[in-house]
Amino acid sequence: MKIALGFFVLIATLATIAHASDPSPLQDFCVAVNDSMAAVFVNGKICKNPNQVVAEDFFFPGLNKPGNTSNPLGSRVTLVNVDKLPGLNTLGISLARLDFAPYGLNPPHTHPRATEILVVIQGTLYVGFVTSNPADPNQKNELFTKYLYPGDVFVFPQGLIHFQFNVGHENSLAFAGLSSQNPGAITIANAVFGSDPPINPDVLTKAFQVEKNMIDYLQAQFWMNNN
Repeated sequence: MKIALGFFVLIATLATIAHASDPSPLQDFCVAVNDSMAAVFVNGKICKNPNQVVAEDFFFPGLNKPGNTSNPLGSRVTLVNVDKLPGLNTLGISLARLDFAPYGLNPPHTHPRATEILVVIQGTLYVGFVTSNPADPNQKNELFTKYLYPGDVFVFPQGLIHFQFNVGHENSLAFAGLSSQNPGAITIANAVFGSDPPINPDVLTKAFQVEKNMIDYLQAQFWMNNN
């Protein structure tokens, strides 16, 4: 009985450890390289020969430069992930700069592979996230929101729909850390109404309980990806 109990404790412990977003590295680094002839392939990226690794593999310049917010959303996300900074490969972390024009919006979206922690540098942001579907069908998805000012920090749990909105009359700036080398992003409106090919309007009419002409209108709009 004691052996069986110990076995189940071990399995539970290993299962808990396995919930990390990205695999734990088994070497100092694994610089990503686009080389199909390389010997080692780790979680989507090939490792560069360690003897060819240079300091530039761990370097990305330019996050001091504001992103271009002259778009319909009035915001721009500059993401530094493994595709832009190869040295991030296997390290389970990435970074983003978020620029907002007055009343600019980073629309509702999710990061399927990462938790996000945000710090405001300039301006005032209204931020929030929505919980997943509750077990009780009589309850609604809960919304958590906060007004953030310079120096304030807010965290968005992995996979949950969240947003950031500049409510001030001046530009706003924030930086975000994400717990994946490649966090991914699913912008809700883009995915639902701007997919290629488009989702059958009958599906969306039923899902949103609106007339088909409303779905036709939404699918005809230009949907831009912000990150």
